Amino acid sequence: MNTKTGNTTCLWKRDFVLLIFTVVMVILLYSMVTEETTTVRSPVPKLQEKIYPVPISEESITPLKNTKHLLVSAFMDQRIKGFDIRIIGIFKRDSIQPLHCSFCCGSVFNQTTPATILVHSDHFGFPYGATDVLCQIPQNCDASHVTLLTNPSANASEHTFIPIRNKMKKTRFNFTVCISTLFGDYNNVLQFAQTLEVYRLLGVDRVVIYNTSCSPELDRLLRSYSQEGFLEVVPWPIGNFLTPSNGWRFQDFGGDLEYYGQLVTLNECVYRSMERSRYVLLNDIDQIIMPYKHDNLVSLMNTLEPQHPNVGAFFIEEHIFPCKHFEPSRKFHFPRWEKVPGVNILEHIYRQEPDRSVYHQYKMIVKPKSIEQTSVHEVLKKFGELYKVPPDVCRMIHLRSGLQGFLNVEELNEDKRLWDFQEKLIPNVDKVLKRAGMIPAEEQNKL
Repeated sequence: MNTKTGNTTCLWKRDFVLLIFTVVMVILLYSMVTEETTTVRSPVPKLQEKIYPVPISEESITPLKNTKHLLVSAFMDQRIKGFDIRIIGIFKRDSIQPLHCSFCCGSVFNQTTPATILVHSDHFGFPYGATDVLCQIPQNCDASHVTLLTNPSANASEHTFIPIRNKMKKTRFNFTVCISTLFGDYNNVLQFAQTLEVYRLLGVDRVVIYNTSCSPELDRLLRSYSQEGFLEVVPWPIGNFLTPSNGWRFQDFGGDLEYYGQLVTLNECVYRSMERSRYVLLNDIDQIIMPYKHDNLVSLMNTLEPQHPNVGAFFIEEHIFPCKHFEPSRKFHFPRWEKVPGVNILEHIYRQEPDRSVYHQYKMIVKPKSIEQTSVHEVLKKFGELYKVPPDVCRMIHLRSGLQGFLNVEELNEDKRLWDFQEKLIPNVDKVLKRAGMIPAEEQNKL
């Protein structure tokens, strides 16, 4: 009898231990499953899918389904009566068809309105050209994203939408410089750094550049400036979609699109800057818009603006500084810059007088809200007047080969305007080159 009771007690203890073990294992397994489920469901993309049941593109170039066209970006733009949205795109000019704008309105999508298509008049004969598409937002729609449909009843969930920008209106900058495209593994590192540092001293707040391809050395410099916040680099992989041209005239260079989409990126940059910058400078990386009677761009525009209150685009005359001629003393030829690829702008002080009897190029300082469409050297559509700034007030310094053949130094004008900035410019350039690892260690110790 005592033996039976002992066996029952042992069995009960064993069953109790097994029960406790089972409960603990169930709790552990439940915790692990709960944690895994939480981890899987937490990322933002899942939430975005719930809000926007359509594909969303954050790329700088997005193919438009059922067409030969490309979408670049969309902006709020209510300057023209009857329209709310301007889409900037790259369209094949011989394949324009009726389109309809389709909107994401909160969790609702596929609300459509007819689209108006405006191909820019400057396309230089290339098959593809910069194109604006204007549309109206449907009533009671807080539109966040938009796409284009060839058929208004098409299934919008099969199309890719792009975000609508400039919904927030807040000016943060006085001056933004828009530099169209870097391509061909661009490697002019020294001039790039010098130019950006000159612009910083002139009062520029932000530089925007569209990058197709550049050298590893310049890429390091771009990353350094981007981390600092002074430079905004927009990836521009145009070669993945079209055959870009290396020149500006189709009959000379061929290809699908002029100069890697230069006209598209300039217009995109104007709209990108429209609600955040008071002025935009449109020029290339080897050019500097330089005041000659003012210490900086702020003082320049504070003088010009009251004199010409209705002007929306200030034209700055190009003045070429031929790269073949060097300042003879070579006082700014520093050993620490010798291994940095590129042109040293301080060594070129000889300026070529423009030939005004032939077509002469200008670049621009624009009020972005006064511009509807721009080309490289002129405005195509505008809301304000134009004004050519006298060259003794402001001119464009352009380092390149001369356009009037080889001229002797005696036939050129000495212009040392860049030297006025040397005291701050040189240490600032040293600093950014050092930060990007461009100056050798032994030279850094001498700074």
